[in-house]
Amino acid sequence: LRPAEFTAARDEYVAKARKAGDRELAAAISALRKPTVAVWAAGLLARRRPKEAQSLVQLGEALRTAHRTLDAGQLRRLSHDQHVVIQELARTARALAVEAGQAVSEPVLHEVEQILHAVLADPGVAAQWMAGRLVKAPDAALGFTGLEPAPGAAPPRRAARPAAPAKEQVRPPDPDAGGRVVQVRRERARAARAEAAEAEAEAERLEAARAAAQEAADRAGTDAAAAEEEVRVAGERLETVRAAGADAAARLKEAGRAAAKARARAETAARKAGKLTGPEG
Repeated sequence: LRPAEFTAARDEYVAKARKAGDRELAAAISALRKPTVAVWAAGLLARRRPKEAQSLVQLGEALRTAHRTLDAGQLRRLSHDQHVVIQELARTARALAVEAGQAVSEPVLHEVEQILHAVLADPGVAAQWMAGRLVKAPDAALGFTGLEPAPGAAPPRRAARPAAPAKEQVRPPDPDAGGRVVQVRRERARAARAEAAEAEAEAERLEAARAAAQEAADRAGTDAAAAEEEVRVAGERLETVRAAGADAAARLKEAGRAAAKARARAETAARKAGKLTGPEG
């Protein structure tokens, strides 16, 4: 059902549950809230295109794996793929909504894309979406949730320094300190490369969004110009019709005067004829 049909359908089921004497079920159904158009369109995509939906979920799993391992090359490739896939799926969701009789504006389409980004980032959201149980738009995805770096994939966190001892202690030199420093530097370098790859992917996503916005603005400008031309043509037609109407009114008025004169002449002629054909005639 389209979102506009949700409330009436829900209330009908509530009434049936109450009639059956199941107050608990009636209360549970009554608590359901109408989804936004964006959430409804995203859910329609999951129900009508399950294979494409599963592919998006698998892409999210691959991205999380790449983040865990800090694989810069894999991150760069998958990050590019995710923007292409999300834009394509969002357009598919819009087409499905239109087929169902629900228009989807550009802001709503952008919200659908944000929902699909959250599906990629959060496996919990992905599970709800795949089951058709997503009831509200999740928060904007700023990263991947529930991730822990794989062993050796990220630099170790620095432990808090213990309180200084009352008496300074001289520690013997650590023969492995140099190797650990090198390892830490390597891990930091890998983390930096992964961060750079993610930033590059984000830049690509923003550029794609800017291009889409520009395309929408161009379409709006073209539509506005066409509408202005239609208004101009309609104005000219209106003026022509008004002029024709005024001319017809003038002709009608003139015809009325001519008819009145003709009737007067006819009456005069009839009176003359009556005199000529009277009893004395």
